[in-house]
Amino acid sequence: MGENLVAVAYIGATILFILSLGGLSNPETSRRGNLYGIVGMTIAVLATVFGPRVTPAAYPWIVGALLFGAAIGLYAARKVQMTQMPELVAIMHSLVGLAACLVGFASYVDTSIAYEGAEKTIHEVEIYLGILIGAVTFSGSVIAFGKLSGKIGGKPLLLPARHWLNLAGLLVVILFLVKFLQAPDIQAGMLPLIVMTAIALLFGVHMVMAIGGADMPVVVSMLNSYSGWAAAATGFMLSNDLLIVTGALVGSSGAILSYIMCRAMNRKFLNVIAGGFGTGGGSSPAAAGAGPVGEVTAVSAVETAELLRGSKNVIIVPGYGMAVAQAQHTVFEITKLLREKGVNVRFGIHPVAGRMPGHMNVLLAEAKVPYDIVLEMDEINDDFPETDVSMVIGANDIVNPSAQEDPGSPIAGMPVLEVWKAKTSIVMKRSMASGYAGVDNPLFYKENNRMLFGDAKKMLDEVLAALKG
Repeated sequence: MGENLVAVAYIGATILFILSLGGLSNPETSRRGNLYGIVGMTIAVLATVFGPRVTPAAYPWIVGALLFGAAIGLYAARKVQMTQMPELVAIMHSLVGLAACLVGFASYVDTSIAYEGAEKTIHEVEIYLGILIGAVTFSGSVIAFGKLSGKIGGKPLLLPARHWLNLAGLLVVILFLVKFLQAPDIQAGMLPLIVMTAIALLFGVHMVMAIGGADMPVVVSMLNSYSGWAAAATGFMLSNDLLIVTGALVGSSGAILSYIMCRAMNRKFLNVIAGGFGTGGGSSPAAAGAGPVGEVTAVSAVETAELLRGSKNVIIVPGYGMAVAQAQHTVFEITKLLREKGVNVRFGIHPVAGRMPGHMNVLLAEAKVPYDIVLEMDEINDDFPETDVSMVIGANDIVNPSAQEDPGSPIAGMPVLEVWKAKTSIVMKRSMASGYAGVDNPLFYKENNRMLFGDAKKMLDEVLAALKG
């Protein structure tokens, strides 16, 4: 395949990637967007493999790598649960960062292409920055995987003088960049490259460890952006135009998404990076010794069914608890039954519900909930006062009135779904523990609120049975 044909294939793949991003922005077109991405990537891989820069002698290695990677992907697709998708995304980001690091070192020791003068300096800067971004992405994504999977606590680790440590690390990285560019040969340049890589790896760990559990959705989108820039840097190192464009698309879209997520949480992006809030998974208000006081009103599954049956308007707010319990299919069955009885059922989705952007939308789409009744927070928040029952399934922080009523709360000012404004709110939880941010929720004690305790799947099955009965 000649250079011109490869260039045409790359242009076609780029167009398909852009169409893919556009399609993925809407649930109704997401399948088509996903298909565009698959076709675009297939074209990109084939054009690269059969291009003039790859010799036939490399084909067995390439085929072996493709088969090995495809086997891992197939295994993950079959075995990974929907509740594990956030940590899967995080670990995938780490692989992009690791690839950027390995390609960077390989490009530096590769002597097949001789660079001279300004061209040599530009190439070495590309290598240095590519490894720097890749190392930060790799270590940060590994820590994010640990936090999202529960292997590392969600409480932020805030070291003394952490900002000064970060600044000192940055200055050392700049100093070693100068040493790297001045190195007379590969052996001399390897030391500053290794030192910079170690600092970048430590910075990635420090950065994500300082981010609290409540900010983890922002971390996922942020690392998505970093992986894109790492891919773009790899494209510069390999002089691959498609990789540069694709990386820039992923990096810029991830940055925009991070900004949107921060706005949804009333947080500044730099504040998230500097150190988020959160605890290791929630604690009981009673154990904490402070927080809202009052009595909660428990409700049974049968009573919940009666409230739903007698309603005209119902809004369901799903959260991570629904994902953990794998209750989305039962939620769809309840929704279908209520709609057949003439009840107007809709879903309210908070931008940071779950552990990654779009987590709840994906779960509901998997359960075949109609797209037109799944609404974003801004679209549905004004409708709660005219709602008979708002049903919260495993959500906590995104329905916390403290965001509006307590100026001293860590989540003060954060936009939330105002479920307490409905005539009756029902909160489904296993216990009275606080949410992932570790902030107590006074919603539980409001007069019009009812608590349905237990596993979401088990209790919703009982509600469904009562509705059918």
